[in-house]
Amino acid sequence: MKNEHFDPRDAKLVIAHIIFAFIALFIGGIAGLLQGLVRSGTFTLPAGIGYYQLLTAHGVLMALIFTTYFIVGFLYSGVSKTLGGSLLPAARRMAWIGYYLMSVGTVLGVILVLMNKATVLYTFYAPMMASPYYYIALALIVVGSWLSGFAIFYQYVKWRKLNKGQLSPLFAFMSVATMLMWQVATIGVAAEVLLQLIPWSFGWVDTINVLLSRTLFWYFGHPLVYFWLLPAYICWYVIIPKIIGGRIFSDALARLSFVLFLLFSIPVGFHHQLMEPGISPMWKYIQVVLTFMVIIPSLMTAFSLFATFELAGRARGGTGLFGWLKKLPWGDVRFFAPFMGMLIFIPAGAGGIINASNQLNAVIHNTLWVTGHFHLTVATSVALTFFGITFWLIPHVTGRTLTKRLNRFGIIQTLLWCIGMFFMSGSMHLVGLFGSPRRTSYTTYNDHPEAILWMKYHVAMAVGGTILFVAVILMMYIIFALLKTPKGECEFPIAEADERAEPTPKILERWSLWIGIAIVLILIAYTVPIAGMLMNDVSGSPGYTTW
Repeated sequence: MKNEHFDPRDAKLVIAHIIFAFIALFIGGIAGLLQGLVRSGTFTLPAGIGYYQLLTAHGVLMALIFTTYFIVGFLYSGVSKTLGGSLLPAARRMAWIGYYLMSVGTVLGVILVLMNKATVLYTFYAPMMASPYYYIALALIVVGSWLSGFAIFYQYVKWRKLNKGQLSPLFAFMSVATMLMWQVATIGVAAEVLLQLIPWSFGWVDTINVLLSRTLFWYFGHPLVYFWLLPAYICWYVIIPKIIGGRIFSDALARLSFVLFLLFSIPVGFHHQLMEPGISPMWKYIQVVLTFMVIIPSLMTAFSLFATFELAGRARGGTGLFGWLKKLPWGDVRFFAPFMGMLIFIPAGAGGIINASNQLNAVIHNTLWVTGHFHLTVATSVALTFFGITFWLIPHVTGRTLTKRLNRFGIIQTLLWCIGMFFMSGSMHLVGLFGSPRRTSYTTYNDHPEAILWMKYHVAMAVGGTILFVAVILMMYIIFALLKTPKGECEFPIAEADERAEPTPKILERWSLWIGIAIVLILIAYTVPIAGMLMNDVSGSPGYTTW
């Protein structure tokens, strides 16, 4: 698939999302660097800048804005490519409206954070209270993202009507599953923002039900993790096999894994509230069981991917037990960066099992272990995969080429990212086991011996954060250099399924069935607990501003 077939109108849409995403990454990276330096005790912020402002800006820009913009831009590119070669006019209009709504919300939200009017951290639930206009900004981002999803759904439905009886392209199928998860998951945070936070912050009501606020947030907060991961899985399943000269191991297995993620990733928010009173242990247990069910499609993905790698390596002449590994294209950043993301997802996933286990969660809850965990998942597995996608996506949609020089820079950037994360996330995991809390600025707790022992790990975190920021700067250089490389052709690498694989059952595309099952699981997991939170006589909380 060559770049001349990519609609230039869609190219503008994709590039707008990708550039916005990386600007958010850069600003969020500055905030993260300053956080690490402050927490190490080696740096003092200038007057007027608060540590928790930086913590809020870093979390929101990196975890919400960078990821959402990049994911939407990436999905648009694949949907345009595989469902007709161009977005339909109605889909493109929805996409641009969604982009502008999200952008207005993002700019307004960042301004309020910088003005110290919204220092409520990335987890913005009650009782900490921001400016009502910050919650309006969040609402604009969510509504804009809904329109982005509707644009993808519209394109997919129209294609299905024109191609009755045909199996939809795997990329498009996975894009629909990803945005369905987002649309369903954001219902919780939209309800929290519109029905609780906005009336409360405007003073229309005096108090807020804190437990309900946290529950609605985490109904959204954990599926958000899989909203980050599923586009990375799209790359791993659909893009990487083409880059390494192989084929998709099993189209049916790939679709089934996405269906299982859709079913089991949403009704699991209580495993973030295991230490929280007010929720029955029975309901926590049910959601922990559903959380562990997500391990199944994760293992399916690992099996499928490494089977693809081995088959491709052996087809290139690899022999012996691990000889196929040598035949993979390690010098191609389009493969190397996502592969390092896959590799690091192994310890990241193991950490997730610990976080979701009731007894083990009691040890690491609200410590830096948790921060280290999601820096391995979203900030490494997801981010490195997104970086790898960028190296071919920007040249493809702009009609340019990936030069050998930028490919080398990409390899260096990937290695810097891995080294920086080794120091930062590794130190977070270790010091978290020693009890160092997350979400706190620099303190020695009056020179308490325990806190003094933590400081060497905090310094290592700052070293890792500095290396990561150097990698961010290098990535920003690469992004803008890719926009100016020589004109030419760069492939949109979409792999085909192995002809030896079993045919894909048509039931996997019966969306009404899977959406129906997902709704049933959500109702089972949440109806009774939320009804209890609404009906029980719970004393509400006023809003707190602690800055």
